[in-house]
Amino acid sequence: MSELIVMLTHNDETVQNAKDVFLSCKDLPVKFWGFKNIGLPVSQMKDLVDTMRAAEKTTFLEVVTLTEEECLEGAKMAVDCGFDFLLGTVFYQSVADYCKKMQVKYLPFCGKIHGHPSILEGTPEEIADSAFALQEAGCHGTDILAYRNPKDPEEVIKAVIKKVNFLVVVAGSIATFDRIDIVQKLNPWTFTIGSALFDGKFGSDKSFYAQLKTVCDYMNNQKTI
Repeated sequence: MSELIVMLTHNDETVQNAKDVFLSCKDLPVKFWGFKNIGLPVSQMKDLVDTMRAAEKTTFLEVVTLTEEECLEGAKMAVDCGFDFLLGTVFYQSVADYCKKMQVKYLPFCGKIHGHPSILEGTPEEIADSAFALQEAGCHGTDILAYRNPKDPEEVIKAVIKKVNFLVVVAGSIATFDRIDIVQKLNPWTFTIGSALFDGKFGSDKSFYAQLKTVCDYMNNQKTI
């Protein structure tokens, strides 16, 4: 089944107390953790990545800026901070070349992205074709903002998974158990949850720890069904 990437982000920005939140939850059964390139000074980002890796977690930086200069800067940030994966960015060959040289796994957004928080435009077929082009360009995978697509998020996920044979991450606005069920049924490699945990969408106890534990327990129950 799909794995969860916990994003220490709210409204597409890393939360100020990200390290404290991580430390409070690091013993929960989640191996993938990440955050955005916006919200913390680089020194704190490096410290947080070091803390995550010391806890034997796999780390993800998701870059939500869109110009080539900003995307390349995000890639350099991923390398400087020691991340395992770079998620997001609009695809640029310069970013792909840099990530390949520095041995960071690169999973850019597929489809047309704009705005902040980001919006995904296009039909499922167009988005899938975009993902296939990323595969042909040698990327390790793609980051789909499926639930930021105003037309048919589920069909977007289906189309991409059918079209490609590399890592697929579903990111953005997975804020209900129903959406977790749908994503798990479609079975991408991973999916992200961030803001919904901070907004208390999963149960009556609104603490981040309780929210994440509820999601972990729910996913574990799915695996045993």
